[in-house]
Amino acid sequence: MMYAAETWAIKKTEEKKLDVAELRMLRWMCGVTRRDKIRNEVITGTTGVTKLSDKIQVSRLRCYGHIMRRDEQYIGRGLLEIEVQGTRNGGRPKRRWMDCIKDYLRSKGLTGVEVWHRDR
Repeated sequence: MMYAAETWAIKKTEEKKLDVAELRMLRWMCGVTRRDKIRNEVITGTTGVTKLSDKIQVSRLRCYGHIMRRDEQYIGRGLLEIEVQGTRNGGRPKRRWMDCIKDYLRSKGLTGVEVWHRDR
């Protein structure tokens, strides 16, 4: 389910759908149905599995850290800072990968530099 997840720019509703699918799989693996009325926290606690959305966020930050540690001439780093000319369509802007990174960093009170040097 997480193939190339570090490049996804998913919305909250899509994250919830992934979490629901993961819990359905965990329930199936444990042989538990919804009729048994066992809470999700008990299922995840017994299996020791963290939420899929959290794993995706960690992989996104790992990818961001790898890109930012590369030299200035690396094409991936240049693509993060690119500004596209022209106008966008009306309505709400599409969610971009960098928007996901900035939202997560803001919610955790981190700066980009802390993420870059975390792996070292």
